[in-house]
Amino acid sequence: MGYFVTGATGFIGRHFIAEIASRGEPIHVLVRSRAAYERLVQTLGPRGDLLTPVEGDLHDELLGLNASAREGLRGKISHFVHLGALYELDAKAADLERTNLSGTRHALDLALDLEAGCFHHVSSIAVAGRYKGVFTERMFDEASDLDHPYFRTKHEAEALVRASSGVPFRIYRPGMVVGDSRSGAMDKIDGPYYLFKLIQKIRDKLPAWIPLIGFEGGHINLVPVDFVAAALAHLMHTPGIDGQCFHLTDPRDLRVGAVLNVFAKAAHAPTMSLRLDPSLLDALGTSRLAPGALGAMRHPLRRLAHGLLQHFGIRIRWSA
Repeated sequence: MGYFVTGATGFIGRHFIAEIASRGEPIHVLVRSRAAYERLVQTLGPRGDLLTPVEGDLHDELLGLNASAREGLRGKISHFVHLGALYELDAKAADLERTNLSGTRHALDLALDLEAGCFHHVSSIAVAGRYKGVFTERMFDEASDLDHPYFRTKHEAEALVRASSGVPFRIYRPGMVVGDSRSGAMDKIDGPYYLFKLIQKIRDKLPAWIPLIGFEGGHINLVPVDFVAAALAHLMHTPGIDGQCFHLTDPRDLRVGAVLNVFAKAAHAPTMSLRLDPSLLDALGTSRLAPGALGAMRHPLRRLAHGLLQHFGIRIRWSA
């Protein structure tokens, strides 16, 4: 028996493969890029011999596996792990639907065809949309404000898994995945990593002892990739939990301002001793200030934030 894994050459996938390779079972990896696959094999050392490439694509029916390939795998897959997805928030809606939604449908169809023992779907806390409050592992339909294509496609992909029949399933929802907690290694600059250049510039201009004033920012849930990979590998081999959903998250959310301070301390840069709640700007909207005075306060703040974020390549969209 063995594994079939989509998205194995991705950031989470590479760490996950290293986790399950220690079990000594054959691992069949969906491959679109041979170069990425060869790099994965090399990182595993002698355990790289456990891997077998399977040519295919998330965008194709049955992931592009022909009848002969499917026959060779049928009945031999204990765990079908679907990690393959498009994670970029600024990706086009059509690309997100094609990869996250159709890709999940094709993976489910293949798992059924191969008579896999269990379908492990790596979803995301994004399925909650902009739900306000605590969104538990038992919740799904309660999601709200799924207007963003990424939130919507992750939610609809999970819905496909929940509605599927014929193959037992388990669902995993990671938070925002960041670098390895031991080495700090990360494969791309996005999410909180946009803050690094900002911190570097502040450190170069100001001594670390100077207290700063900033905004608290929204809630953010960060989890290191090694934790996600280890938790996934553990849960998928735990007996008796089919049909359940698991949050791979930090039980303590942080505010963006707190995250910025953590990074600043590590970089020996000044920290924000006073962090204002962003609802302050909303409060301005309900104050008794004259409209002209209100605009005079709001617009400079927006121009300052817009210019700063644009400098670091971060897109921003203001509400009314």
